[in-house]
Amino acid sequence: MDSPDRTDSLDSRIDTPDAPSGGITVRRALELPGLRGGLPEILAGTDRLDRTVRWVHAGEVPHIASLLKGGELLLTTGYGLGIRPADQRAFVRTLAERGIAALVVELGPRFTRLPAALVETARAAGLPLVQLHREVPFVAVTEEVHTEIVNGHYALLQRAEEVHRRCTEALLGGGGIPQVLGILADFSGNPVFLETADGQLLYAAGAGPANADPLQVWEGLRGRHKDDPPAGSALVDVPGGGPGTGSGGPGGPGTGSVRARLVLLPVNAPLAPVHRIAAERAAGILAVVLMQARQEEELAARGRGDFLTDLAEGRIAAEDAPAQARVLGFKPGRSPLLPVVMRLTGEASWGSPRPEAGGGPAHGGGWAVLARAVAEELASVGVPVLLGVRPVEGRVPLLLGLRSETDRAAVADRVAAALRAGVERAGMQRPGAQPPVVVVGVAGGWAAAPAGLRHAAETATAAQGLSDRPWYDARRLDTDLLLWRLRDHPDLAAFVDRAIGPLRDHDNRAKPPLLPTLETYLAHAGRKAETARELHLNRQTLYNRLARIGELLGTDLDDPQTVLALSLALRARRLVP
Repeated sequence: MDSPDRTDSLDSRIDTPDAPSGGITVRRALELPGLRGGLPEILAGTDRLDRTVRWVHAGEVPHIASLLKGGELLLTTGYGLGIRPADQRAFVRTLAERGIAALVVELGPRFTRLPAALVETARAAGLPLVQLHREVPFVAVTEEVHTEIVNGHYALLQRAEEVHRRCTEALLGGGGIPQVLGILADFSGNPVFLETADGQLLYAAGAGPANADPLQVWEGLRGRHKDDPPAGSALVDVPGGGPGTGSGGPGGPGTGSVRARLVLLPVNAPLAPVHRIAAERAAGILAVVLMQARQEEELAARGRGDFLTDLAEGRIAAEDAPAQARVLGFKPGRSPLLPVVMRLTGEASWGSPRPEAGGGPAHGGGWAVLARAVAEELASVGVPVLLGVRPVEGRVPLLLGLRSETDRAAVADRVAAALRAGVERAGMQRPGAQPPVVVVGVAGGWAAAPAGLRHAAETATAAQGLSDRPWYDARRLDTDLLLWRLRDHPDLAAFVDRAIGPLRDHDNRAKPPLLPTLETYLAHAGRKAETARELHLNRQTLYNRLARIGELLGTDLDDPQTVLALSLALRARRLVP
């Protein structure tokens, strides 16, 4: 048995969080060889043996409780318990109030059996009380328990490190922030959110109770209570590179430059310390991503673009869309919704903006600048707007809230002008490149929005190469969309060659070219006077050209079937080699 004056010499604190995965249980401590060799007998608190032991303390003074902080396994030979029952009861009560894990008393010269007052008070307070019938070296017990705690903490860190490794591999494999959040959500079993430093939602991952959408969880539990997060939440700051950055918790974020914040809400299961550690590891990865691209605005725009794309492709039900759109700041009320899609033409236009446009490393990538510029231009339109970006497709989808369906054309004019001005301001319109294509869908309610967005996106791709207009009505591009879907079919190229091949051959070797004359003639529905005015030709010259076209093609330009075939071939020629 050790000497009775060993109060602090054996106190070796292991700084692990106050949760089960940061220590070991009382039950496990009693199973270790050191305490098991003392023939432990549990006198009280048999239902509390799963309490967490954070570290071991050995002491023999009456005021030992004042030296403890909670979670300790207290070893003593009883010299500090007192002689009077009142002192013994007070001793146990103060330990229980401190929240220690268990009291272990070694029988010997001080006590051959523990006093009834001690046992009764421990039972009433729910404090595990253990007496050892044989002498044990407290140093050996302390070393064993602390070794278990350290091993447990190491295992916890290994689990968090595994999450960190998976997140890193996801990024190196071409994934982005959504993949990182998804890994963290799967690990914690709870939804995970990335928000800006001022609390605006950027991304959400995971599912709430009964597979509830995470955006609904955020709006209900976080969006409305940013200053008072639910108990047990984990808020981890994503540093922005300034001095003094750190991670915050429910009690308050760290100080310094904060670029974003990870939020874990315990809606499906309680959060353990390992989940917070994993979140801190993930925050470090996210900090690197955000610092490299300065992409908060792009992240938000991408998030809105993902929402609009998911809506268009049927991954979000129309009845759930209004609530999710409100979370993203779009509140059109009962207004008709107008789907619009802008597509940048040519892959060369999809990169970073020109340096003079403010798109260097310190100001964000091209899509962030574009989203900001377009949003500022659209502010003058005067209607609710939900704007997203889809960089992979070179696309900018939007939903607008109209005052009435009669406003469609006027709003489309202003939106198309704002979109093109935003592209110019962002420096994403390369010299010589075709201007972006803007396609306006059909106005309707939320039920019609998915099909409207999908149709506008498809026709925006099909419209590339058409004569430039401020915007196209998606309903008038169905023929072009059909031809675009057939663009890789060999029959389309054969059809174009049969219909207008002789004219292409003529234009390659002789002047004046005849294809523009035919195209203008068909665009004016065969009205020769209007065709001549647009081409700046006198009538006889036009008649001669039309006669030459009919001769080369061997067709009658007044025949309706011939006109239809030639119109289709002229539309399809930009799609075939």
